[in-house]
Amino acid sequence: MKIVFHILRWIYNIYAILLFVLLMLLVFPLVVTASFFGPIKGGNAIYRICIIWGDIWFPLVGITHKNIYESPHDKKRSYIFVSNHISFLDAAVIVKTFRQPLRALGKKETSGIPVFGFIYKNAIVTVDRSNPADRSRSVSKLKAILRKGISILIFPEGTFNETGNALKSFYDGAFRIAIETQTPIKPVLFPDVFDRMPYGKLFSLTPGKCRAIFLEEILVEGLTIDDIAALRLKVYSQMEERLLHYGINWIREEKAQGQHPGIEAPRVK
Repeated sequence: MKIVFHILRWIYNIYAILLFVLLMLLVFPLVVTASFFGPIKGGNAIYRICIIWGDIWFPLVGITHKNIYESPHDKKRSYIFVSNHISFLDAAVIVKTFRQPLRALGKKETSGIPVFGFIYKNAIVTVDRSNPADRSRSVSKLKAILRKGISILIFPEGTFNETGNALKSFYDGAFRIAIETQTPIKPVLFPDVFDRMPYGKLFSLTPGKCRAIFLEEILVEGLTIDDIAALRLKVYSQMEERLLHYGINWIREEKAQGQHPGIEAPRVK
């Protein structure tokens, strides 16, 4: 029975990957055309095209996405969204979750992938975290996008959370930008992406539910740079508590027995 299950899983994953690529190729000409309209109008159009792509791919691979709002959400306002990061599926889930103009911050290395890389670099803000000048450029770009009334998304953990905790420690970047631009932070949780596709396992995609939980926004009015650490801890604590509330399967047993990941040393970006 195990052999049959593994064969079916491989067939399903090959189908999902081929469908992913096929749909990407179909929308590629539209993305190329939209790219000529500049980073704002063109970028917004490319993001809408990606939303259409997601609305087709997710149902066809049997993944049922649902947005859950713990408090009212105004799609006409701009926010700094922050989310947990633990799966390759996170990038795809973005277009099913955020149904408003958005630019995510992503790794520059991914932009080198043929076809997908072109769409990727035109739909998000790329960053090379090993290059201080490039980090500074990406921050300036994110601030300029916020001034245009477009929301941004940052994964404050930076990379996949492989700690066995609900979250790994956060970088300061998102919170510094929030304070400097006086833009509210809205945490959004992806509690099911690990079940759908664990990190480090490319052929592990499974059908099923995939929720996105919009938490209550956190205002930053009146905060200064001296408040970054307190703001970071507040967001971290809120996200950690709600992840545990909704149920997550990536916490290792030894981590669940009294160790609080929030005591990790702060990380600076």
